[in-house]
Amino acid sequence: MTLSPALLEDALHWRRQLHRQPELGYQEHHTSDLIARELELTGLQVFRGLAGTAVIGTLVNGSGPVIGLRADMDALPITEKGEVEWRSATPGVMHACGHDGHSAILLAAARQLAATRQFSGTVHFIFQPAEENLGGARKMVEEGLFQRFPMDAVYAMHNWPGLPLGSLAVNPGAMMASLDSFEITLHGKSCHAAMPESGADPMVVAAELILALQTIPSRRLSPLSSAVVSVTQIHGGEAINVIPEQIVLRGTVRCLQPAVRDKVRTLIDEFVATLPRPFGVSGETHWLPGYPVTANHAGPAEQVRAVALATLGEEHVHWQVNPSMASEDFACMMEACPGAYFWLGADGDTPSAPLHNARYDFNDALLPIGIRFWQDLVEQALPIA
Repeated sequence: MTLSPALLEDALHWRRQLHRQPELGYQEHHTSDLIARELELTGLQVFRGLAGTAVIGTLVNGSGPVIGLRADMDALPITEKGEVEWRSATPGVMHACGHDGHSAILLAAARQLAATRQFSGTVHFIFQPAEENLGGARKMVEEGLFQRFPMDAVYAMHNWPGLPLGSLAVNPGAMMASLDSFEITLHGKSCHAAMPESGADPMVVAAELILALQTIPSRRLSPLSSAVVSVTQIHGGEAINVIPEQIVLRGTVRCLQPAVRDKVRTLIDEFVATLPRPFGVSGETHWLPGYPVTANHAGPAEQVRAVALATLGEEHVHWQVNPSMASEDFACMMEACPGAYFWLGADGDTPSAPLHNARYDFNDALLPIGIRFWQDLVEQALPIA
């Protein structure tokens, strides 16, 4: 069924309104109000309160399986450099990852499915807060998402620069890497910079340690294993002529296999405990809560592939693609419920700016493709008997 011009006009309006008023994780009050209001106008049951700002719209159409479709809502702490008319009106915050587009697509899909009802079963439209580093998906699961809304499967999409518009990529396994964040504290002995022998210099140890950690992927793991260790922050020191007492390093670890993830964490702990000792410095590692590998379940992944083949055509479907070493907290939902996560190509005639770039803007030509895909997925996953 062809999407109505009125629906596409509304989807475009929602997308650009959300882009103009971006909100950070757990602060999506305007965003969730807009979504809840539109879902209620569509006639869906609306539930709020999980993870603070989450919104869930439920559409029941007869008996049958129950599935969930998820969109993320939050923006990033980035100052937008684009010059589009709908650019961010909030200083230092912008939708640099396309969550405005994801939300608009899912909202429009809810309206379309409520109007057509060519399925038998129940669909939960899940609008999730705080995907960017804050673990909104995990919080929703911990607060009872799948106990309050039991589902047979849950699905999520993400726009993907680097793939052409109208294409889709999905794997029967890993799509995105795990994420672990660490904070390493090095304790030394402060002294005058002109007399380093009277102290214990944690700055030198920090330099040695940063380089040593890079040997984990290159020398301590098989070349067939996938891991990235990145130190992204160094904090320490006050006066230019004083060796500091303490240095703090922060960074992330990304892996595609759970066993590799465990090994990398163990090796970092060993380096931090042992490398500083000859320098008279001690070290400790604090691990921050991370995300598991975003690994699709075989059945839901095959379902996405089948719909994509029928909707987009074989030449536009990418199966068994290289996973991304970026991370996605939808993995936490798929730990609790079978599901699949997939990418929709975002590159038109002009390639998209990268995700998390200050000049990124969601490609609005993706709106009808995403809406139609969600409709087709629901109708094929919940067929009328």
